[in-house]
Amino acid sequence: MKRRKLLKLILILVFAIPCIWAVVYFIKAVFPIQQIEEKRIMAETTEKNNPLPEIMDEQMIEEANRRLKETNEEKKEIEIEKKSGKTVYLTFDDGPSKWTGDFLNVLKEHGVQATFFMQGNNLKKESLQADVKRAVREGNYVGAHSMTHDFDKLYKKRQFVSEMEQTLALIHEITGTSPRLVRPPYGSYPGLNDQVILNEIIEAELKIWDWTIDSQDWKYPDEPEKIMEVFETAPMGDIEVILMHEKEQTLKLLPQIIAFLKDQGYEFGVYSDQAHITNNFYSDERL
Repeated sequence: MKRRKLLKLILILVFAIPCIWAVVYFIKAVFPIQQIEEKRIMAETTEKNNPLPEIMDEQMIEEANRRLKETNEEKKEIEIEKKSGKTVYLTFDDGPSKWTGDFLNVLKEHGVQATFFMQGNNLKKESLQADVKRAVREGNYVGAHSMTHDFDKLYKKRQFVSEMEQTLALIHEITGTSPRLVRPPYGSYPGLNDQVILNEIIEAELKIWDWTIDSQDWKYPDEPEKIMEVFETAPMGDIEVILMHEKEQTLKLLPQIIAFLKDQGYEFGVYSDQAHITNNFYSDERL
């Protein structure tokens, strides 16, 4: 009798233990308590280390919306620039000068804006500063063309960046703008074919603009027809940057140049720091 009871008990245990393990395994599979607890502890730790404001105040929301609006407007401006078709940039070197105001009069009369590259030694002359302010006020861009325009100082003595920074500082002082575009006197080649100067330019975050068409206006003070000949014979693409100077002969010819370019189907662009176009003789996109 005792043996039978013992045998029954053994049989019950043999069948019960696997059943208990099966139930435990099933519960863990369906409801992984340990994993949930670990996640809960991790979430609590993260929340303590990175507390989030329960409610964003109105000032924060307004600031976020303002930045988003500015970003979208900048993207829109860049897209318009890309889709505008044939664009020509009139650029004038060596100002400000006694003719700057007259150049601005012609541009305004024809509804055109331009990009001016001005010299520091001229910017220092108080009698010329009113026209520099006016140029910016009327939507033109004023960039730097060095302090001295001296080849040896700029390139052989490697004063290029320091002179450009001085000139840009003068422009900021006069106009309140903070341009970063500069035009190397005599062009970027071969003057900027110097790794030391190049590294300094990149570090200073300056942008370089050369040109695609040289009007050669400085050569022909008494032969305006030869200046027009340059325009009429130059191969012209969808984007052109024209080099001119604040010279009397250029001023007299400017209405004719504008009319010619309009007849060729060009729109007139003005440089924008926010939509920089690479335009240097090295085709270096860092400049």
